[in-house]
Amino acid sequence: MAEKKCPECGSNNLKYDYARGELVCMKCGLVIDENIIDEGPEWRAFDSDQREKRARTGAPIKFMKPNKGLSTEIDQYNKDIRGVKISAKTRAQMQRLRKWHKRASISTSIERNLAIALTELSRVASALNLPSNVREAAALMYRKAVEKGLIRGRLIESVVAAVIYTICRQYGIPRTLDEIAEVSGISKKEIGRTYRFLKVDLGINMPLTNPVHYIPRFASELKLSGEVQEKAREILEKAIQKGLISGRGPTGVAAAAVYIAGVMMGERRTQKEVADVAGVTEVTIRNRYRELKDKLGLDVPT
Repeated sequence: MAEKKCPECGSNNLKYDYARGELVCMKCGLVIDENIIDEGPEWRAFDSDQREKRARTGAPIKFMKPNKGLSTEIDQYNKDIRGVKISAKTRAQMQRLRKWHKRASISTSIERNLAIALTELSRVASALNLPSNVREAAALMYRKAVEKGLIRGRLIESVVAAVIYTICRQYGIPRTLDEIAEVSGISKKEIGRTYRFLKVDLGINMPLTNPVHYIPRFASELKLSGEVQEKAREILEKAIQKGLISGRGPTGVAAAAVYIAGVMMGERRTQKEVADVAGVTEVTIRNRYRELKDKLGLDVPT
């Protein structure tokens, strides 16, 4: 659609005056259109509560809910419209209605699968402190896997763990395979196998894990300053430019960079402390430390 311009001066600096229902050129003042229909709501809201109560469109779609949040639910408050507690007989009736409503809403095998999987996804995501947008993305990916029939014959928990690991990598969130395996109770081998399976069948283009993403988290847990974080970032960027991290675990490289930066900036932490935070061994820290120090020519105090 072509952009509107003023027929008088050719300016595209136009403004809608909704109070008068006019389209006005801000350069020459020409009224281009009048009696414009206001397509907005006929009501006003002065805070978020009023906006929610007066809106007629309902809540947005939530992939984390089995029914996407579009169906009605019978609440658990057991109170009438005036806030007065309902009688015991009515409470029992409402409880029966809730039970049958739940059974009716989860009738097919796919709905039952989603009910179980999304509950597990919420549990694992909460344990990993993942934000709501990441949870929604993971739920959407799981739904795609269900629609393509990729879940059949596989453990729900392993698919959920693999989906969360995939989304964390896509969003650049520093969560390791070890952490996800510990929270989900599924072995790293099983999660890795399911992850590779989903990656191929869903056609996911997975970027390489950037070790720089782990620096703020490791530095925060070790109570290191922002200067140390910046120094570790510089070390890693030089290592990436020289191709020193190829074939190396990103957590080990990031941990070694944080260790070196701490020593260079006078905020020394032991290799054991850094290894415990990063979830790697001290041997890995020492090996990556020597590689970075020798290949980058770093002057690290002893």
